[in-house]
Amino acid sequence: MIERFIAFRYLHSGKGSGFARVVTWFSFIGIALGVATLIIVTSVMNGFRSELLDKIVGMKGHIVVSAVRGNIASYETLADKVLKLDRQVTQVIPQIEQQVVLLSGGAARGVLAQGISQKSLGAKKLISENIVAGQIKNFQGQGIFIGRRLADALGARLGDSVKLLIPDGLITPFGKLPKEETFNIAGIFEVGMNEYDKNIVIIPLPAAQSFFDIPGKVSQLELFLENVDHSKAISRQLANILGSNFSVLDWQHSDASIFHAVVVEKNVMTLILSIIVLVAMFNIISALTMLSNSKVRDIAILRTIGMTKKSILRIFFTVGSFIGISGTAIGVVLGLLVSLNIDRIKLLLERLSGSELFSEEIYFLSQIPSKLDWCEVAYISIFSMTLCLLAALYPARKAAAIDPATALRSF
Repeated sequence: MIERFIAFRYLHSGKGSGFARVVTWFSFIGIALGVATLIIVTSVMNGFRSELLDKIVGMKGHIVVSAVRGNIASYETLADKVLKLDRQVTQVIPQIEQQVVLLSGGAARGVLAQGISQKSLGAKKLISENIVAGQIKNFQGQGIFIGRRLADALGARLGDSVKLLIPDGLITPFGKLPKEETFNIAGIFEVGMNEYDKNIVIIPLPAAQSFFDIPGKVSQLELFLENVDHSKAISRQLANILGSNFSVLDWQHSDASIFHAVVVEKNVMTLILSIIVLVAMFNIISALTMLSNSKVRDIAILRTIGMTKKSILRIFFTVGSFIGISGTAIGVVLGLLVSLNIDRIKLLLERLSGSELFSEEIYFLSQIPSKLDWCEVAYISIFSMTLCLLAALYPARKAAAIDPATALRSF
């Protein structure tokens, strides 16, 4: 079509429209960067939520049942009852959880001790699939598992002896005294979340019951579901069945603040970065307006030789559409490339700068997560192209409305 040919001639020709050409390039770059940044940010925030959910729920369970007062006796019977409650409940892990002090080589550190059975440890995929030293078969007797970062902080290695201490473990005529017991490091795990790799000690359940002086009891039951989205409904059902003697908390209540913060941050960042695309949209309006002003004589000549207003409109609309669509396409490709390789890019930048860009102590995770949501990529692309097409419409209509007689008289 002649309109398309003229439109591409205007795009590639810089005669008489140098500044408009610069603005056009800025519009193109702005759209590409805006779309790419939106895709990268949404992918990283989706990755954060997914990784936090996998790590937190993988260590704590989807639902936690605990006694309102004291510990849970006859926990095996209760675990069987809960397991048969709903087909969504795939696993129930009896567990003891208590704060202790870990002593090793003159160093002391406060940690969270978790007492579970060897079978339950094997079923807890987040731990069993991330053991970096030792074997699950050694998780018995006085053999314990600790996180890799905790081991590094204490200078402890596989097979070393460590001591666990609880401040008020022994009751004597003189009051409560600390209780201390020696354990051996039978395994080291690394789940990739600093909070757990640095602050968790896992003890065989019989040894934990003896150490904490609660024989035949546990402090809580961890429930794992087939579908995490059903946790609220099942927790309500459990609370009704178990009654007021038990507390039932699902993951959305116990760690709601973390996940809410991630969602809010994602929404705010998306809103802020959308402004980049809006600025690029106004640049398209400016570029097309300047282009049409510089091409008034051309428009007048085209009109006098028989070209209609619709044809003129299509010429300038094609110019704006091409900027918007090509900028969006480049932005999508750039955003996908960065999102799929973001951790490699992070490592490269850290090597070049010599500084840490992603602190595990601050961001919880050991690497930058990224999870592409193709629906969000499609929404961002449609949003960008729609804005660009709307931006191209106004100056195109203005160019089409130029009166050829008036325009030729001015030359």
